[in-house]
Amino acid sequence: MELHTLFVLAVMIFAGMAMGRLAKLVRLPNVTGYLVAGLLLGPAVTGFVSADMLSGFDIISEVALGFIAFSIGNEFKVSYFKRVGVTPILIAVFESLFAILFVLGVLLAIGIEPSFAIVLSSIAAATAPAATIMVINQYKAKGPVTETLLSVVAIDDATALAMFSISVAIAQAIKNPAAVSLKTALLDPLWEIFGALIVGGIIGMLFCIPLRWFKKDGNRLALIIAFVFLGVGIADMFGFSSLLTCMAIGAVFANFSSQLPHIMKLTDGLTPPIFMLFFIISGAELQLSVVPTVGIVGIIYVVMRVVGKICGASFGALLCKADKKIRRYLGPALIPQAGVAIGLSLVATQVVPEYGAQIRAIILCGTLIYELIGPVVTKISLTKAGEIKQDK
Repeated sequence: MELHTLFVLAVMIFAGMAMGRLAKLVRLPNVTGYLVAGLLLGPAVTGFVSADMLSGFDIISEVALGFIAFSIGNEFKVSYFKRVGVTPILIAVFESLFAILFVLGVLLAIGIEPSFAIVLSSIAAATAPAATIMVINQYKAKGPVTETLLSVVAIDDATALAMFSISVAIAQAIKNPAAVSLKTALLDPLWEIFGALIVGGIIGMLFCIPLRWFKKDGNRLALIIAFVFLGVGIADMFGFSSLLTCMAIGAVFANFSSQLPHIMKLTDGLTPPIFMLFFIISGAELQLSVVPTVGIVGIIYVVMRVVGKICGASFGALLCKADKKIRRYLGPALIPQAGVAIGLSLVATQVVPEYGAQIRAIILCGTLIYELIGPVVTKISLTKAGEIKQDK
């Protein structure tokens, strides 16, 4: 008998709630429980949720990431950047750059083919904001490290896309110099990044208008959903980053509307089950089978990316004379890596097709490791920074 989609989703939610509570009992973040629940239900373990069914849940993941990005964007107030200056931007640039350089340096040192090493290492810049946001929300973390972390994971998407595009152009120049064009090296990433920011900014301005006439909670909740859906939909249609688009919506709305606290309260009441399903689906997509296949190159990628993120964040914070706690504890909270990296790995297989399967396996293995340990490390880092006051 074929299982009904709604039945499967219901079981996933029940499993997520149970594993989330179990994770809490052993002092782990809820998101870790959700990921484990998905792993147990997915093709890698029980197969209750099939691979074909998972592909049909893509829209849930898109919606969840849209709301996560919208929430992050709300932190980008002009008053915040007047206070902290360019610190989050420089930290995001250096943590992305160091992650790439540390992985690349070791790969080249052991004799890995340059174009393969460059393309693989370029994916190391990407960081997944979703797990980080869930940990911050669960424990109500607050302080300079948390504040900077929210900004860095938001900016990271833009820096990762830009650095990946540049790295791909370099790799293509090594393999086939005649194939490299200005469009590939410069215009495509600019289109993806600045197109997203411009469109998101326009949508954010439009979002402010109907709130004057629609004041009931139900109507405003409908508007929130409609504008986030609009951002994700337009981004997908025109090849923009949906994360950056929805971040721009949130940022512009936060700076031009006095209704932000009320809108975020409504959003926070809507999103928990969506986020739970997103992480359960992410857990179900994790593939245990890729772990034995990654070899020494995979181990170097997984380890050196983390080392690079930590050193880069610390260097950027030191350069900006940021708080000592930011220098010490921000880097480890940047471990999670998921959707963006997997998407970039698909592009990478087109650049170096002969290494496509190996790159895919390494990134999937990295995702498995980073998503399971990342939330735990983020919690530990914020606790040591004194920004999680008690275990909740």
